[in-house]
Amino acid sequence: MRDKTQTNSAAPGDRLIRAGAIVFFVGAVATLVTVAPLFFGTTPFPTYMFGLSMLMGVGFLVAGAGVLRSAAAGRRQARAGSQPS
Repeated sequence: MRDKTQTNSAAPGDRLIRAGAIVFFVGAVATLVTVAPLFFGTTPFPTYMFGLSMLMGVGFLVAGAGVLRSAAAGRRQARAGSQPS
């Protein structure tokens, strides 16, 4: 019997995981840019750069929410498949 889901179909939560990864990496780059003047002895960046560094945590939370949503959808699908017809 052929599987009903296509290989290229996006599961619930996939977009959240991708968006979280992008936000996380933007925050990681901002953190590296913010910390770099400490090593080179130059003037530090403005305060808003430290705020951009917080995007790492935000991205981690968004990706985590996507993982939880994907797991919940998989659980729902497994329950629906195990019920007698």
